[in-house]
Amino acid sequence: MSGSYGENIRVTVFGQSHASAVGVTVTGIPAGVCIDMARLRAFLARRAPNGGALSTARCEADEPEILSGLVNGVTCGAPLTAIIRNTDARSQDYAALGRVPRPGHADYTAWAKFGDAYDRAGGGQFSGRMTAPLCIAGGICLQLLDKEGVSIHASPVEIGGETDGDAMERSILDAKRDGDSVGGVVECVVEGVKPGVGGALYDGLESRIAAIVFGIPAVKGVEFGAGFSAARLRGSENNDPFAVENGAVVTTANRCGGILGGISTGMPIVFRAAFKPTPSIAREQQSVDLETMEQTKLRVGGRHDPCVVPRAVPVVEAAAAIAVYDAILDRRKERL
Repeated sequence: MSGSYGENIRVTVFGQSHASAVGVTVTGIPAGVCIDMARLRAFLARRAPNGGALSTARCEADEPEILSGLVNGVTCGAPLTAIIRNTDARSQDYAALGRVPRPGHADYTAWAKFGDAYDRAGGGQFSGRMTAPLCIAGGICLQLLDKEGVSIHASPVEIGGETDGDAMERSILDAKRDGDSVGGVVECVVEGVKPGVGGALYDGLESRIAAIVFGIPAVKGVEFGAGFSAARLRGSENNDPFAVENGAVVTTANRCGGILGGISTGMPIVFRAAFKPTPSIAREQQSVDLETMEQTKLRVGGRHDPCVVPRAVPVVEAAAAIAVYDAILDRRKERL
């Protein structure tokens, strides 16, 4: 199993949902950078459950413990390793499921790959819990990007088929009341990336961003700019006209999402990630018993988000920050 991403900044996530801790090791961070820990904690708090009706009842403080790589708050050139201790896991909720995989979850495919050795408590290494250490790495990269003049902001644009804020919230509450769940879409905008970052074909900026975003549990689709709607346009409608503004080349529209040929145009990079509904739901579902190989019914207990989208917003920002910073470092090597 690969829990690593990046070439210049290498991010390796480790742990399981109900292990003693989850964590991350980041290599390639320049020495001498002051990391604002208060800002990092505030970023992690956006992903953590808040105990409200829209999120899981599992209560984790998500306090990062820096094990190496920082001296008096400043990076020292050594790999930065941090953990977040799991303090509110209830593995007994999963023992009750026996060997019956949850529909829509990774239980069956993980069993097919690892057999009975798979740690299914809380979803093991496939859990959304693994996005907590990803946010440590991403939160640090966001601070590094500040020095490059790059900012990243994401927000929900659709939940349960609704696009209005209040209606999105109602769709989550309605699904929760029905013992069900809903999915949605998060849009992310990256501003300040100069033209020329990225590369052709498999080194494209879209490829690099999509690779890490697809590593976020529950993501089932990623599109840039006009995305799939571009397939319904003519070239004359989809092409972004070029112009000169304040001595710089710009486009008068941004249907390409700030990327052409895998390389940044200098316009805002815009992409959207589609999240499926949370697979662990209270409603009865059909499954199979992997021990008897017979069909059976399943009702999932435990504590789960009725929709992952609100808590996924900072995770998308974190993933984008890692990918973009890594690509910027590549561009810097090309210009030496």
